[in-house]
Amino acid sequence: MKAQVLHGFGGVENFRLEELPLPEPKPGYVRIKVMATSVNPVDTKIRRFGPPFAPDLPGVLGFDVAGVVDALGPNVAGFAVGDAVYGCAGSVRGEAGADAEYMLADSRLLAPKPAGLSFREAAALPLVTITAWEALFDRAQLKPGQTALIHGGAGGVGHVAVQLAASHGARAFATVSSDEKARIAGELGAEATANYRGEMVESYVRRLTGGTGFDVVFDATGGSDLEPSFQAVRMNGQVVTIVSQYTSDLSTMHRKGLSLHVVFMLIPLIHNLGRERHGTILRQAAALVEADKLRPLVDLERFTLADLPRAHAKLESGKAIGKLVIEVA
Repeated sequence: MKAQVLHGFGGVENFRLEELPLPEPKPGYVRIKVMATSVNPVDTKIRRFGPPFAPDLPGVLGFDVAGVVDALGPNVAGFAVGDAVYGCAGSVRGEAGADAEYMLADSRLLAPKPAGLSFREAAALPLVTITAWEALFDRAQLKPGQTALIHGGAGGVGHVAVQLAASHGARAFATVSSDEKARIAGELGAEATANYRGEMVESYVRRLTGGTGFDVVFDATGGSDLEPSFQAVRMNGQVVTIVSQYTSDLSTMHRKGLSLHVVFMLIPLIHNLGRERHGTILRQAAALVEADKLRPLVDLERFTLADLPRAHAKLESGKAIGKLVIEVA
């Protein structure tokens, strides 16, 4: 099989398109003929920095997969050869990634692909959907009727979070960086937006909540300091972030009696803890897709497996609108 093999941590020049042996399924795993995968910020961070959970090199990256079950290992239940599936199932130590024509995946991490989506569209959903689901529902316990502010409401995680909040009966709001992204967030279910480049937090909190603040604030960008979230949330509110690898002043959090949650959705994959939960979330997400309450935002530029380095470079440039998807077959 062909695969993009990473030979050293650093720049995109360390990828090489090579032939590798076809992997044989092991207990609990299925072999997937990969139809599509996507590039997430964590893919570029692993490639560039090689964190402790990165696969040994030379290795294959790629978390998200959409494809067809090609072979079953022992003790696999609920899937059959020929099933179309999707999931976030590789690219950490001990788990080969999806940047290849075939991959092995723990069946607990997978779900049937939503019938209403192409493989290209389905590959855009798993990592960002699981992240947003864990943030809003597992951690913040968002309830119908509550207000939820999504920082980065047109981004990879954010555009899914807006839809999940709205589909749950909450009032979704979003911060964005442009009029185009405001339009996208609005089409996806945001009741109103604020351009953080032109409007101060105090101003949009007053305009959108009467100065009370939001019940839940989700920093879905991974790049915002926590302080804007602390300022925007109500007293005793919930703040969730997907990145906390920086120093931040928690004085506002203390003064307002806030709860802070950090979501790192790769924990089940890295530590083999509760992997069934990810399969369950993806099944529930598929039901929302079929009910026309969830759809992926996919960048218009198309990439093949050979184009993977270019896709990494585009994501790092900040010029992508929606998810960057690699069409493998």
